[in-house]
Parts: sequence; structure tokens; C-alpha cells
Amino acid sequence: VQLQAYGGGLVQAGDSLRLSCAASGRTFSNYAVGWFRQASGKEREFVAAISSTGDQNSHYADYSASVEGRFTISRVNAENTVYLQMNSLKPEDTAVYYCAADFRPFNSVVLTTTTQYDYWGQGTLVTVSS
Repeated sequence: VQLQAYGGGLVQAGDSLRLSCAASGRTFSNYAVGWFRQASGKEREFVAAISSTGDQNSHYADYSASVEGRFTISRVNAENTVYLQMNSLKPEDTAVYYCAADFRPFNSVVLTTTTQYDYWGQGTLVTVSS
């Protein structure tokens, strides 16, 4: 599967932004998807993740403590897209955001570490000014 992350930009603290992760090449509903971010000089860190849905219409999600309550991950399988809605942005949210996917059909697991993902998008830069 090929992934393309987009939607980043320059915003002010308190603003909102929605990132998109568009997939092509496979049945996207069978993939667990995660968002990670990497700030300058720091390691890549987990942000949010959503499980695959397969033939079901349900999924699970998880968030890092630093974004829970402000960010929401969702997926629209018909669009082959996973979204990350980011509200109440803070300067410390500034980073390159990456989406990742892993083939997990009929599996409700939420993957929260980089090593669990086989496929990665190219990243999109989010800059939050104070």
C-alpha cells in the first residue's frame, strides 16, 4: 500500500488543522493506521492510531497522553483515507507528521509503536506559532 500524508501548514496556537492520510493499492479497511510525529532533533513519537475494520463497521482508537482530548483519529474506508483532526494546537505540537499502515485484517488491535508498521507516508509539516 502507498500512503500520502497531507494537510500540514503554519497555524497559530489554539487553531485547528486536519491531516489526511490517503492510501492506494490495497483494501484499506484491512489496515491498521497510525500517526506519528517527529520534532526537530527528537525521536519519532506515537500520536494516534486506529485499528482496521475489515468487514465490520467498528474500530478502536488510541492516543498519546499529550494529544488525548485535543486530537481525533478517524477513517473513511470508502475514501481510503484516515484523518487526524487536531484542535487546540500548541507550539509543542510542531513536528513533521507521518502516517503509517500495517496489514491487519479482521483484527481490532491498535498499533502504537513504529516497529509495528510496514508502510509509511512521506510526512507533512505542522508548525504552530505561539
